Amino acid sequence: MTATPEIKAGQSLELLKELHILTRDGKLNQDSRRKLKQVYHLYHFIEPLLNEVCIQHPDITLVDHGAGKSYLGFILYDLFLKSREAGYVYGIETRTELVSKSQSLAKQLSFTRMSFLNLSVEESIHSLQLPERIDIVTALHACDTATDDAVKFALNKQARFIVLVPCCQAEVASIMNKHKNRSFGKTPLSEIWRHPIHTREFGSHITNILRCLLLESHGYQVTVTELVGWEHSMKNELIIARRIDTPRKNAQQRLESILSGLNLEELRERFVY
Repeated sequence: MTATPEIKAGQSLELLKELHILTRDGKLNQDSRRKLKQVYHLYHFIEPLLNEVCIQHPDITLVDHGAGKSYLGFILYDLFLKSREAGYVYGIETRTELVSKSQSLAKQLSFTRMSFLNLSVEESIHSLQLPERIDIVTALHACDTATDDAVKFALNKQARFIVLVPCCQAEVASIMNKHKNRSFGKTPLSEIWRHPIHTREFGSHITNILRCLLLESHGYQVTVTELVGWEHSMKNELIIARRIDTPRKNAQQRLESILSGLNLEELRERFVY
């Protein structure tokens, strides 16, 4: 075991133990130390957004999609909402056993303003178990098209902020691969994705570009950066969108040009609406 690093003031040690970040005797091993550092790093980006929303109204609502074990939701509640009298966190997860565990842990810790729903991201868009308006939507490593469903959810709920850390993204790459021969005859730029590994990487890159253009076309200001030190994949892109209700000029036109130029027209319904 290594020495325990500085833990944020007010952080529940019981929570960290239940999330297996701390051992039962309050220690950290190398893996859990890294996990805690990663969650705190992401919290560093989200806390200012929470503060900004709270200035307008304290009864903030946050939905975390693809919640998994709900590390992010629990940490956000513990560090930000626990000491306040208002605010609510919803965790959306398809695995029943993880939903049950999160529900039990919230009850054990008396985190009364947390709910965990056994829904897909797509199902949650129209679920009556969620409010009509949501302030902040997060999706941390929601696999493949689940991230796009989270974006659609956020747009439907008129979220003020959207925080995305995209995960595996296979859909665009698979379509690029399907139309590869056609692309070779259309543009020499197809050399960028001629080899399978380049198809996968370029497809992932294009997917996030399309997501950013979609958000900008709906009146969001988008910031893209990298989460340093995350080891979930080779690249951890952090996309933060702020609703300003002023669509970026020509964003949708540029999006459609990319779909056409890369033979991705069959994805139109996913990225143009």
